[in-house]
Order: sequence, then structure tokens, then C-alpha cells
Amino acid sequence: MFSRWIALFLAALVAVPALAFERPFPPAALRGKMTPGYAPDVTIDGKPRQLSPSSRIFNQDNMIEMPAALRGKDIVVNYMVDGMGYIDRIWILTGDEAAIKRPTAAEQAGTPPAPAVVRPPLAPVPVPETK
Repeated sequence: MFSRWIALFLAALVAVPALAFERPFPPAALRGKMTPGYAPDVTIDGKPRQLSPSSRIFNQDNMIEMPAALRGKDIVVNYMVDGMGYIDRIWILTGDEAAIKRPTAAEQAGTPPAPAVVRPPLAPVPVPETK
């Protein structure tokens, strides 16, 4: 009886490394630093972007995260852009995944990253008087 428990314990120890997996990222996925905003707005590499209506955000455990639940600044991510220019899929990376070199959108385009967009405040609109 005791030997069965030992065998079961050893089988469980052998099975634990099988739970660790490498996430397959698409070859066209880009690397960036994301700061979440109010859904569907996100900022990636200092540029304001929008999530597509069918976007999915995967956390480090490859589970889906809701955009409103994200907190933090400059989160290292891989992401995909759909045909309309919206962000379609985002993977929040672990430290090991972030260490692997991947092109950013600026590197892929061959241009230096643009500075963040700063918009001047809007001027008040005059209201015509009514009599």
C-alpha cells in the first residue's frame, strides 16, 4: 500500500514539468510597452492605440484578462495589429519571454519611435447671444 503512494508521488513529480509550456507567438507579432487606459484605449510605445472589438489580452499564464482589470505602466507585451489598424491580440510577457528579442513597430517600419502626442488644450467656443 505504501509503495503505491510512493509511485503516485513520483508520477506526479514527473508530470509537473509537463505543465510548463512555451507560448507560440505568431511570427508577425510585435514587441512593445503597453500602458492600459480606459477601454478600448491603450498606449503602446507612447502612441495612443485602440483595441479591436474582438481583441483578446492574455496574461503570463495565457489566461484572458479583461481590459478594465489591467493595471500598471510600460507593461512589456507582444501584440498583433489587424487589417484596420486596431490591436487584435496582446500577450503580457514573463521576464524570460521579454528577454527574447522581437521587432517593435518602429524597427519594422525602419523609423525611430515617435514621441508621445501632446495635444494643446481646446479654446472655448463663443456662444452666440439669444434675444
